[in-house]
Amino acid sequence: MRIASWNVNSVRQRIEHLLSWLKECAPDIVCLQEIKCLDEAFPREAIEALGYNVVTHGQKTFNGVALLSKLPFDETKSGLAGDDEDTHARFLEGVVTLKTGVLRVACLYLPNGNPPQTDKYTYKLKWMSRLLEYSAQRLKGEEPMVLAGDFNVIPTPQDVHNPEAWVNDALFRPQTRESFQSLLGLGLTDALRAVTDAPAQYTFWDYQAGAWQKNHGLRIDHLLLSPQASDVLVGVGIDSYVRGWEKPSDHVPVWADLDLETA
Repeated sequence: MRIASWNVNSVRQRIEHLLSWLKECAPDIVCLQEIKCLDEAFPREAIEALGYNVVTHGQKTFNGVALLSKLPFDETKSGLAGDDEDTHARFLEGVVTLKTGVLRVACLYLPNGNPPQTDKYTYKLKWMSRLLEYSAQRLKGEEPMVLAGDFNVIPTPQDVHNPEAWVNDALFRPQTRESFQSLLGLGLTDALRAVTDAPAQYTFWDYQAGAWQKNHGLRIDHLLLSPQASDVLVGVGIDSYVRGWEKPSDHVPVWADLDLETA
């Protein structure tokens, strides 16, 4: 099974890119972030025509997440527990049936947190704390699980072109990285780093200053695997070529292949 994540930065603006990539990559499950539209405005028909079941948790103009799956969903749930007043559309969970048991996939769009001297950073850290609690509870189920999305976290200096330039950024501050390490400390595995230690494995290039042309990128889109998922990890890829398409998202898809059989 191929499970992918992509911050599309407005699904209606990138629908042709998305459809082309779905046909080329043929992932079984896709987590989309920043769809930037309400549920009723999501271009589901074109995606369903490719054989996908579609579930969305949208929000007008901002945020928004979606799950696409070639397998039917047994259940879905939107919103991350821990703050009833949080109205941001940033979390969507789905469960599908496999030949043996189930697979749980959570699509995440973590807060950016900038500027770090504001409430935005406080919100980011609280959101990460809620994600830690969610993960701890779900890991008790001892099932294959993937947390996939735009984490807005640069885990280590090797995950950014120029670490010194990001020292005070919310994506790279010590508290941010420590929170990410806490997730790994629960027993989750960073899929990409399980297969390669190579530098310059980027998933995001800013639109400014020729970042894509100079390969001045960041790795902020991640797939974190439960032990039951990491045990069957076959490979990981970053489809960086889509960043070179006309009017692209500033993020590119990242995916993991798991040796799991569908029912």
